[in-house]
Amino acid sequence: MDFDLENPLAYFHHLHSHPPYSLFLIESDHIPSQTYFHTLHSSHFHITLRTQVISFISQLSCTFDPLLSYLAINYLDRFLAKQRISQPKPWVFRLLAVSCFSLAAKMMKTEFSLSDVQCFLKQGDGGVIFETGTIQRMETLILGALQWRMRSITPFSFIPFFLALFNLKDPPFRQVLKDRATEIIFRSQREIKLLEFKPSIIAASALLSASHELFPFQYPSFFNAITDCAYVNKESILKCNNVIQDIAMEGYESIFDLVSSSETPINVLDLTFQSSESEKTNGTTATAITQRQENDMKRRKITSYGKNHTVQISQIEQC
Repeated sequence: MDFDLENPLAYFHHLHSHPPYSLFLIESDHIPSQTYFHTLHSSHFHITLRTQVISFISQLSCTFDPLLSYLAINYLDRFLAKQRISQPKPWVFRLLAVSCFSLAAKMMKTEFSLSDVQCFLKQGDGGVIFETGTIQRMETLILGALQWRMRSITPFSFIPFFLALFNLKDPPFRQVLKDRATEIIFRSQREIKLLEFKPSIIAASALLSASHELFPFQYPSFFNAITDCAYVNKESILKCNNVIQDIAMEGYESIFDLVSSSETPINVLDLTFQSSESEKTNGTTATAITQRQENDMKRRKITSYGKNHTVQISQIEQC
């Protein structure tokens, strides 16, 4: 059976009687420890390590389903939380990226060519490549550090549960809300501040942020529906939501900059508010609408709101 990040427990039939409770119960086993979160905040080296490996993973998976990249980075964070690495050589970064990518591809049954991966590796490090056995040994270390818990519980696992609380009857509305929340989750994965929160909290915050953008009038009821849920901590929701809001706004800031610097109205509202007025008047009206939207969006930030297991990298042979 293929692994689905939205339904990670599909394989475990004995858990189907209470699937939401099961997800909330075991999600902490699929996230890095708080020690890892604090280490990243206090260590420039570890931040650089994570950033570079994530960059390599993104390059490797750019032509595949983005969920593959998300799963690979989840493996990376969980591995680094258990792995003591001090000043590794450059080849280790690439080996980690390839191994996490390979494991994620195998879990999602995604076909990929090892030769293509080797071509990617030749682009740097003086043409250094890894033999298949070297990659497999690193995969084994990662599997051991993760205690073979490869069916990761991620924010995507909780989207259907929280979305059902909103009681949106129109399927297109549910889909657009889900799509926007998904986009926010993808955008958020590189933010180390979110490593402090459980996947369920990130999912809930992403949906709240998306609903605040798309359905502002219904937002209060959506907010109450999620914060009243017995499975989540309201204080964590409020704290995480502030981080998510900032991340979600980054894309809008760039769009507003583009609109402001362009003489050609590109906002879709131009089509809605066309009238018999002159072209100049239409342009002025569109600009005013865009400015009001920008100001409104900037005001939308909500202010009221396993056992440690260490493996040694030295067990991997250098190619």
